[in-house]
Amino acid sequence: MRRWLVCGCLGLGSLGSLWAGELPRWWLAFTRTPALASPFVQESDSAVFGKLRREGELRLAQGGRLRLAYRKGILLVADGRTLIQYDPEARTAQRLDLRSAAASAPMLNLLVKPATLAETFRLAPGPGPEAVTLTPRHPGLPAVVLEGQAGLLKRVRWTDATGARQMLELKAPRVPAADPAAFTFKAPAGTRWLGSL
Repeated sequence: MRRWLVCGCLGLGSLGSLWAGELPRWWLAFTRTPALASPFVQESDSAVFGKLRREGELRLAQGGRLRLAYRKGILLVADGRTLIQYDPEARTAQRLDLRSAAASAPMLNLLVKPATLAETFRLAPGPGPEAVTLTPRHPGLPAVVLEGQAGLLKRVRWTDATGARQMLELKAPRVPAADPAAFTFKAPAGTRWLGSL
């Protein structure tokens, strides 16, 4: 279940020049965006768990910086080198090398290092005029459809390894003011650390 949380989200970076001639205009604009922030809704439709809906806040910045906070749930924070996953219910945290985490969960690169997408996915326009499809180059990865609007990522759709259809929609994407503190994690008192780098 935790793996889809880590894999459950999206990208920003400098890929536009590789595919700009055929992909939608928003893609090129989005890949040049220095940062992105938005409240989001993630919906899952699974034969095992049924329909689930979770909400949260997403913040991305170039250089592998990420803050993904589910309301009443997991918090992921990356500063460009380290990824921290914090579970407030269990009061546990885990520190991972960001490069290793992205290697074992390549969809994480959608969020933190989209320049590596070409190693893992083929990019193609469609379906629809504002969509980009990522087709995996290796077995075991899902195909991903990204949809944009006004130069920013708006929606991500995929089917996870359990067969559950996933959709993450950014409700109000915007380019935020710089806030380096957003990509730091201060462990609350009583946090138990699991494993380490």
